[in-house]
Amino acid sequence: MSAAARRLLLAVACTLIAGCANVGYYVRSMQGQLDIFRRERPIPELVASAETPAPLREKLETALHIRAFASQALALPDNDSYRRYADIQRPFAVYNVFATPEFSLAPVEWCFPFAGCVKYRGYFSLDEAQRYAADMAQRGHDVFVGGVPAYSTLGWFADPVLNTFVNYPRPELARLIFHELAHQVAYVRDDSMFNESFAVTVEQEGVRRWLEREGTEQDRELYERVQERRRAFTKLVQQHRRSLEALYASDLPDEQKRERKKAVLAELDSAYEALRKTWGVMGGADRWFGQRPNNALLASVSIYTQLVPGFQALLRRHGGDLKAFYADVKALAALPAPERSAQLEALNLQASARP
Repeated sequence: MSAAARRLLLAVACTLIAGCANVGYYVRSMQGQLDIFRRERPIPELVASAETPAPLREKLETALHIRAFASQALALPDNDSYRRYADIQRPFAVYNVFATPEFSLAPVEWCFPFAGCVKYRGYFSLDEAQRYAADMAQRGHDVFVGGVPAYSTLGWFADPVLNTFVNYPRPELARLIFHELAHQVAYVRDDSMFNESFAVTVEQEGVRRWLEREGTEQDRELYERVQERRRAFTKLVQQHRRSLEALYASDLPDEQKRERKKAVLAELDSAYEALRKTWGVMGGADRWFGQRPNNALLASVSIYTQLVPGFQALLRRHGGDLKAFYADVKALAALPAPERSAQLEALNLQASARP
């Protein structure tokens, strides 16, 4: 693709990251994506090069094997995504800003062409993300800035392997690649929870199958340990989320709500510290709690988890047939939002009733 064609298409695709709410934001988003384009090189070329450090060569070869598995065994798109590599010389691909009202767990939405409405606003620069978060905080919102190792351009471009995640342990590398490719299978405008919960379902099933066929005993032990911690973290967040939802729905005066909110979040912080003392360093969860828990942090977790049980129930209904599952997910994606939500809620209830 020529440089001119890329720039033209980028005018559309940059909105897929988090939207272009104004000209300055649009230009910086375009510059950030073009910088990644400039740094990309085909992975086979890097693997063959004597200049590529041996540890990186090994990681890139692993990424290619995982990429092949994604299409051959999981029916995920067979295209150029994750067959190129770029070192963007920062720890995260983008930084997402989440914001909620003071007494609500419903994230603020930003609406853009093509991507529709999304529950976060992304930046290639941490400084810019923090400045925007500070502005939202001044308006009275709870805010949370989360670094993201990868994002999907939804098939508009070939998404590369990045330095931000290439050194992940093998199961985590597989999980991320499967998740991001899932976004190319189905994407619904204005429904971040649907999109992320579907991708999490695909990643979990994908890693399970990958571990069965390709994983070592060490891979399986590591993944199960990480998943156990992830489940405990999610359960902890959801417990305190329910407490806050009940509080915000009550008729208490705002000042009492404010004090009780502070107490619930302090309880969450203490409970997390207790988990951390048991398990030690917890990676992404530590980064979350490094900013102190608030509504926005809890909302960012729920986006990725709330509908997963329903999608898992749908996959079971098809006996694990991923192609049939994807077809049903696409059919759900095409439904009007109220009907889609009703069907997913029914699937979630079915999953919760399962022994």
